[in-house]
Order: sequence, then C-alpha cells, then structure tokens
Amino acid sequence: MKKYIDIVNEVHKSPYKLTIVSSGGGTNAISALLEVPGASNTILESHIPYSKESMNSFLNKKPDHYCSLATCLNMAANAFKKSKQIDTTSKTKHLLGISITANLATTYEKKGDHKFFIVVQAYDYTKYLECYLDKGKRTREEEEELITACVISLLADSCGFEFSIPEIDEDISVKRVTAEKSWVKLFNNKVGFISNNKSNPELIFPGSFNPLHEGHIKMKELAEKKTGMHTTFEICANNADKPPLTFYEIKRTLDQFQNDESWMLTSAGRFSEKAEMFPNSVFIIGADTLMRVFDEKFYKNYKDMMNHIQRFNDHNINFLVFGRKINKKFISLKNLKVPEIIADRCTGIDEEMFRDDISSTEIRLTNN
Repeated sequence: MKKYIDIVNEVHKSPYKLTIVSSGGGTNAISALLEVPGASNTILESHIPYSKESMNSFLNKKPDHYCSLATCLNMAANAFKKSKQIDTTSKTKHLLGISITANLATTYEKKGDHKFFIVVQAYDYTKYLECYLDKGKRTREEEEELITACVISLLADSCGFEFSIPEIDEDISVKRVTAEKSWVKLFNNKVGFISNNKSNPELIFPGSFNPLHEGHIKMKELAEKKTGMHTTFEICANNADKPPLTFYEIKRTLDQFQNDESWMLTSAGRFSEKAEMFPNSVFIIGADTLMRVFDEKFYKNYKDMMNHIQRFNDHNINFLVFGRKINKKFISLKNLKVPEIIADRCTGIDEEMFRDDISSTEIRLTNN
C-alpha cells in the first residue's frame, strides 16, 4: 500500500467526500483509502455486500447479474445517493459514489470470465471502467492489486489529481458520460421533469425501457389508435425506492427513441406523484404494474393507499390497462380487483387485441 500513500494523502486533503461499495473484489482498495491518515475527511461510508442477499438488500432489487457493468452502475448510483443523504453541508459537486464489482481468482476453478468493473458517479458525470482478465495469469492478490490501482486512479482523477492506470496486456476501457445541464437540474430537484417535447403530455407510457422492445411499440400504437393522442414515454430517473439512474443509463435509454418519439425524465416514482405532475392524463400501464398500485404492502396502511388512489380522481387520471403474463398465467384488467372509487377510470385492452409475452428482463438475460 506504500505506493498509494502520497496520492491518497492528497485525496484526503481535498474537499471531496465519498461512499464506496465493493462486491466480489476490491476490498483492498477500501483498505488503501482507510489506512492513510485523514481518511475520515474523505470516506463517509463503505459497504461490502458480499452475499447475494446483501446485494439485493443494498440495491432494493435483485440484479440480473451480480458481476456486471449494470450492477456496478446501480451500486455507484446508490453510493452517490447515500453520500448526499449523509453529507448535507458539502457542495454536491464534491460528493462521489464509487463502486467495484469483480469476478476474480479463488481456491477453485471459476466459470465465466475473470473481470472487474469500477464506476464513479458524480453530480454531473458517470465514469466507468471495464476490464476482462486472462484466466490463470495472475494470483488473487495480483488481481486485487490491479483493481486497487485502478480505483485510486479513477478517484484521483475525480479529485483533480493524476495517478496513471497500470499498463497491462489486457484492455482496460475507461469511459465517461457527461450529464446534460437539464439532467443535473432534475437530480438536484430544480425541476420536476424534463422532456424533448414542449407540449403537455396527454398519453403517458411509464417504464424503464431497458431495453425498448417491439412489445412496447405495439402497446404505444394501440393506445394512440384508441385514444387519438400522442404518446410520451416516461422514465423515472430518480426513484425514492430504487437506485437513481446513472447518466450512462439515461443516455443509453434516451438514445433508443426515434426523433419523432416524445420522452420525459421525471423524479415521480409513484403513480400518485405522476398524477399530480401530469393532471388530465391517460397512462399506459401493464396489469402487473396496476396490481402493485393497489397492493397495500407498498403503503403505510389501507387508509394511506386509498388516499393515494383518490388522487387519480382529484387529477382526472385514466388508465389504459394491457394484459401481462404473470407466473405463467396471462392476467388482464378483468382478473384484477380494482378499488370501486376509480374502477371506471380503468379501460382494459383485450387479449384478442394485444398479447406479447416478451419482457425487457428476458431480453437482457438473453443478451448477456
């Protein structure tokens, strides 16, 4: 660790503060930061969610793959979110979230690649590193040492210092996505939503669209034909219950839409919040999502749930409900018990008109 002392000392003297999270590898990087005096000036919190159950709890969801860039992005977004929650006095530009996830050498022959990912999430950029290692070329200790050097390099760069990434035979890819100014405003609660269309949205299609697929397009076309309205895709970028989207994920999602398609980024996680933000709207929604809207476990109690549901009446919100395959069974609106106070606000699309069992999750798992 001696070779890191000088640069880590400079980091500790800087105004930057961070939350760091590591899984599957990278704990030596945390030690390298903590062993240099002054670490309390920099490290707000560290997490090592080593088991799958711990990772699920940290992310508040089960990731598709535990060692992947996607999971590392989620980890960094949550780490940055925690930094903002812990330190409310530092400038946001001086807060960071850093994550590491790795699949490294161990006492037995591992299936799959030896690889590691590092992500730095800041208030106006996402920086990420990917590296696939040759199996058997290094010991576990040597792989950990490589990760530590890469973490220190990325952190130093974020704090305005230089510390070179090691040169190795394998490729180490480092990329950065810089946020649009409007994205930064959204994440700092300066605005409630941003859109590529100046018109007020009428027909809103909420989702993660990770990825956007043919089923989404068919739902959009049917909804527009039925209502005579233009669809706006809505992506919740800053959900209270899940890791926020990184700027990498925002760019990747928005790049999927064609020039004639409308989209908006919001911080409205609940449909009751969307209702307040976009009154007099029609929402395109799957039966599985509608089930969660009417599930008491997502609220403080039954009264709280009904108060949220009443907002759909207060703001004149209607739902166009598409059937979904849930646990091998196709569920449509007619199979759901909708609270009477808004039953007439829900219109079902019959299975004969639309059925597409494809899911974004299945596509992601197939492609990885």
